[in-house]
Amino acid sequence: MNHDHPSNETSFWRSRSGWVFLGFAAIAAFFLLSEHRAHVLGALPFVLLALCPLLHIFGHGGHGGGGGSDNAKRGGGHEH
Repeated sequence: MNHDHPSNETSFWRSRSGWVFLGFAAIAAFFLLSEHRAHVLGALPFVLLALCPLLHIFGHGGHGGGGGSDNAKRGGGHEH
């Protein structure tokens, strides 16, 4: 049985209220960034420093799951 019924409802983001909300959000974002640019740019070096360990933990999978030679993966290599 096919229970798919066509929907005449539009999504919130395509309605007039959605467009008004997006307009106000864009204006608010513009003024927040223009007024607080010094704070955001001042924190940028610290954000970059914080991203380095996060990249090593999540980006590389830690130091235990790294790659090695095929011989070491099969058990023929030396162990650490």
